[in-house]
Amino acid sequence: MAPPPLRQRLREAVAVLGGGGLLCASYLVAAGEERFYAERLMPALQRLLGPETAHMLAIRLLSLGVLPRVAQRDSAMLEVRVLGRRFRNPVGLAAGFDKHGEAVDGLSKLGFGFVEVGSVTPQPQEGNPKPRVFRLPEDQAVINRYGFNSHGHAAVERRLRARQEAQRRLTEAGMPLGINLGKNKGSADAAADYVDGVRTLGPLADYLVVNVSSPNTPGLRELQGKAELHCLLAKVLEERDALRCERKPAVLVKIAPDLTAQDKQDIASVVTELGVDGLVVTNTTTRRPGSLRGALRAEPGGLSGRPLRALSTQTVSEMYALTQGKVPIIGVGGVSSGQDALEKIRAGASLVQMYTALTYQGPPVVRVVTRELEVLLREQGFQSVTEAVGADHRC
Repeated sequence: MAPPPLRQRLREAVAVLGGGGLLCASYLVAAGEERFYAERLMPALQRLLGPETAHMLAIRLLSLGVLPRVAQRDSAMLEVRVLGRRFRNPVGLAAGFDKHGEAVDGLSKLGFGFVEVGSVTPQPQEGNPKPRVFRLPEDQAVINRYGFNSHGHAAVERRLRARQEAQRRLTEAGMPLGINLGKNKGSADAAADYVDGVRTLGPLADYLVVNVSSPNTPGLRELQGKAELHCLLAKVLEERDALRCERKPAVLVKIAPDLTAQDKQDIASVVTELGVDGLVVTNTTTRRPGSLRGALRAEPGGLSGRPLRALSTQTVSEMYALTQGKVPIIGVGGVSSGQDALEKIRAGASLVQMYTALTYQGPPVVRVVTRELEVLLREQGFQSVTEAVGADHRC
């Protein structure tokens, strides 16, 4: 018989699922079974639930502690030390999944090396009208136009502060927390929004991400221009340096994959000049490859998943070269296997992130990626992840 705390969590989970109690039972019975998730459970859930409903349900279950068991331990060769922190493995959760910081503790038990929450805007906002997220199962992709739906700085700050001690222990164990910052749609002063985010949420983060690359907030990507970005980041870094906390967070910038060669050169110039701590490469793309087969491929918004993989990896490689390998990169876009992760690492990423793969393969995909990555590192003669970073530039 399960102990009382587990019974309580199960009762709450069943209440959330309502008539879907059988699916919840299947979820628990099949805990950790990779093929069951990818071939049976996730497709079944997708037939029953719309993408945003499924997203909200996943967050709720994770916040209640209803999650697969993870027995696999990380090999020492997967450990990465970067951004002033230790990461137990290089595979993290990208921003956009836990937008409001509701499920960090549950997510940390799935095998991720780090979790990034957000984007968080200063004031609460609803985001774009629904429907605003669309699955393309034939392409293993998603299109979203959420538009920075956020509970706002104050609510997320209260939530994260309540678990600050728990996060301190996770960080010490090699599972840092990132917080992704956005701006309100109607804001007249973008820099003030980001500076407010640094001031309010910076003391709770191991690293902060200045998100200037979402395609779903009008005018946001214009902040990637050289003059605009320089002005914004100078103010953000000044506020970060003024924080009164024991360990100040690293500051990274998240960029789009849809940049010109000149845009990339300008961004590299700004981040190296100002001493920005890192780059997150890349956000979703507004491009629609001709190979897309999904019926909803023409929906406006940012495309993520498998079709983004090659473009994001190429952008990682270009930014690594432009910054001469001196600016740490988190590579994100289309990671669903150890091979995908290693491609980005060899291109120049010190860490990688995933999100869309969870939609199609479920939580066990995290351990699939780390396990496959370790095997590939050994096969290719690397002693550690760090040794493989940027390897393609040394060939």
